[in-house]
Amino acid sequence: MDVPFLDVRAINARHADELKAAAGRVIDSGWYVLGQELAAFESEFARWCGLPHAVGVGNGLDALSLILRACKSLGRLADGDEVIVPGNTFIASFLAITQSGLVPVAVEPDPSTFNLDPAAIEAAIGPRTRAIMPVHLYGQLADMPAITAVAHRHGLLVIEDAAQAHGATWSGRRAGAFGDAAAFSFFPAKNLGALGDGGAVVTADAELATRVAALRNYGSLEKYRHLYQGVNSRLDEMQAAMLRVKLKYVDADVTRRRAIARRYLASIRHPAIGLPALASEERHAWHLFVVRSAQRDALQAHLLAEGVHAQVHYPEAPHRQPAYAGALPVSLPLTECLHDEVLSLPIGPTLGDEAVEHVIRACMSFRPST
Repeated sequence: MDVPFLDVRAINARHADELKAAAGRVIDSGWYVLGQELAAFESEFARWCGLPHAVGVGNGLDALSLILRACKSLGRLADGDEVIVPGNTFIASFLAITQSGLVPVAVEPDPSTFNLDPAAIEAAIGPRTRAIMPVHLYGQLADMPAITAVAHRHGLLVIEDAAQAHGATWSGRRAGAFGDAAAFSFFPAKNLGALGDGGAVVTADAELATRVAALRNYGSLEKYRHLYQGVNSRLDEMQAAMLRVKLKYVDADVTRRRAIARRYLASIRHPAIGLPALASEERHAWHLFVVRSAQRDALQAHLLAEGVHAQVHYPEAPHRQPAYAGALPVSLPLTECLHDEVLSLPIGPTLGDEAVEHVIRACMSFRPST
């Protein structure tokens, strides 16, 4: 049996008629950038997140970068200010910080959830610290009440990297609704994925939302009048229309992901495979189901031989990437160990029960070398 890591084509095929109708609506409109579809999606996504403002942008990295650029434009951040960020994240979190003229301060994660550790934040705060960037890694909400409490004590901004967390909640509040602003990605493999690239900034801060909206559009809110030195990063009408269709199904898809995760957690019992820690079911949207193994590469090869396509998220920590060679002289042994050991099993809303059982059997049949 062949079990793909994620069947994006099957995910979209469930809504093919609606997606094609939405595409036709955009084509017939003759308006393809900054139009009614984007305005409607921004309103719907903001409402879904429980916030008053959403601003559609080109991708998740731009969403993070534009938040930081807007904060600088508003005088809330300045060149050289430090942003505390987990060391074990995708490089986009770091890129957004450094490309904005800011300094990432990478810290170790909580050893059980792999999310940003509030105690590590406290220890890393220095005279130039101005913001915290929690990453809701793999779809599990970081401990936002504790993180925001630290931020309030020290007068720090909180910018959520919610790129993987569509559908995660804490006491009914969705990911993105805890900090000063949050960035989402709509890369096709996300829980809410476009049919191309896309992203959004969400916030309760009207001034920040307006500044982001200007910066994404050449620094302009009025045609040919440029208030700021902006960029071109706009969620286009076609992707907005696709996302309007798919937004209606995110909660049901997360419910299916959680059911698969429960089955994995209950059935994979192997001494060489460490299961993810679950703080609470509602906090995890299960964008990824990530296990640990000291023999990760051998486990991945075994699963592939059994027809199970597992992937590594991520093989090397940002501070050890060539892009930051020598620029971030920091020792993060736990982070580096995690990047050597993590492996993501197939999980997705179209993964059937038979495929789930096949993944479990393949994991249980792994025979590590001694």
